Amino acid sequence: QVQLVESGGGLVRTGDSLRLSCAASGLTFSSYAMGWFRQAPGKERDFVAGISWSGRSTYYADSVKGRFTISRDNAKNTVYLQSNSLKPEDTAVYYCAADPSPYNSRLPFVSYWGQGTQVTVSS
Repeated sequence: QVQLVESGGGLVRTGDSLRLSCAASGLTFSSYAMGWFRQAPGKERDFVAGISWSGRSTYYADSVKGRFTISRDNAKNTVYLQSNSLKPEDTAVYYCAADPSPYNSRLPFVSYWGQGTQVTVSS
């Protein structure tokens, strides 16, 4: 049974930081590219950031470039999203995702999703 479990979300103020974590189990972690998506109320789920199996390739949505950093620790089967200078428009449920094309940091074919963690940024 594959599981992706997110943690680290919460309520913060504009300009604050959060570090989200995603712990994976039931899969060969290094065989997957990993990433983060987010979905705000009434909107579609959008790509945020992705990372290749080795961590050598990353890709970010324009809206978070320069503020967010994705990383992974294959020994711990965990992927992280460091989110700095948070804005109200970052408010969303953040989902961890795994893609079986391990080198593609854009995650075009997600196979597994986490249940999500809520991030709320007040002004």
